[in-house]
This record gives sequence, C-alpha cells and structure tokens, in this order.
Amino acid sequence: MTASHAQDVALLSARIMELLIARHYTIAVAESLTGGLLVAELIRTPGASAVVSGGVVAYNTELKHTLLGVNPEVLALHGPVHPDVAAQMAVGVRHHLAVAGRPAYIGLATTGVAGPDPQDGQPVGAVYLGFAIGSEVRTKHLQLSGSREAIRLAVVYESLVELEALLT
Repeated sequence: MTASHAQDVALLSARIMELLIARHYTIAVAESLTGGLLVAELIRTPGASAVVSGGVVAYNTELKHTLLGVNPEVLALHGPVHPDVAAQMAVGVRHHLAVAGRPAYIGLATTGVAGPDPQDGQPVGAVYLGFAIGSEVRTKHLQLSGSREAIRLAVVYESLVELEALLT
C-alpha cells in the first residue's frame, strides 16, 4: 500500500467514525480474508470505542457457523465465498457482539479468496462484502487482482467506501 493510499483509508475511516458517532450507530465486524485489518482500521480513529463493538476473525469456515450463525447448509452447498455467507456473517456479528443485550446497529462482513490459490471453485480475488444496517441487508461482489496482500488491503478500502456510501 502506498503512503497516499494509506492516508486515503485513514481519512475514509475517520469520516465513517464521525458519521457513526454523530448518529449514535454502533458497528460490529466479521472478517475472514482480511484477518482483522478492517476492524483495526476502524479503531485507529480516536473515539472509536464509542461506536465499535468489536470484531471477529472467522477465518476457518466452521467458525462462520459456530461463531456467527451462518447456516451450515449454505456453507456446505456454496462454500464460504458466497453472497449469502457474507450477508449471514453481517447479520450474525451484530447479534453475537451485542453489548448490554443490544445488537450493533451495523454488521459488516468480509469473505473471499486472497490467494495464492483458488478456493472451493472461487478464483483468487473473488470477494463478498456483507452489510446489515438496521433491518436492511446487502451484499457486494468484488473481483480483485494483485498479490494476496494487495487484495486484502483493497477489500478493507472497498468495504469502507461502500459503508460510507450506504451511510450517506
């Protein structure tokens, strides 16, 4: 990641934190291929503790079911890289990271293939983002290219771009 790109991500994250704080929205994050990078970016901003409930890294497919409540039949049928998995991860993380019995207002999830090899019939760079905001659930498909690290960093950036768009 270039210094310019890192600065863009930091500014984007800070703008999102301002929106969340102003609206009193909480967020919980479920990550697979990003391995904690996304929640780390969110909590970089001072004051994030007021709105970031936490994050779960469910890298192993079974953990998507046991920790986040993804339907095991969906995982068996489609594998972990699928829009239904991303959506269910986003919904699940809101509830599993509830604070004082209150689910997070926003659940954000990442699942995909960073490489170097394809996984479960999915090519390297295939990614699904899940967004559960209030009662709305959406997914976004990305097809990225580059090194493993470049794909992971691009997923963080694209997740933040989409989240900001959904909030404004």
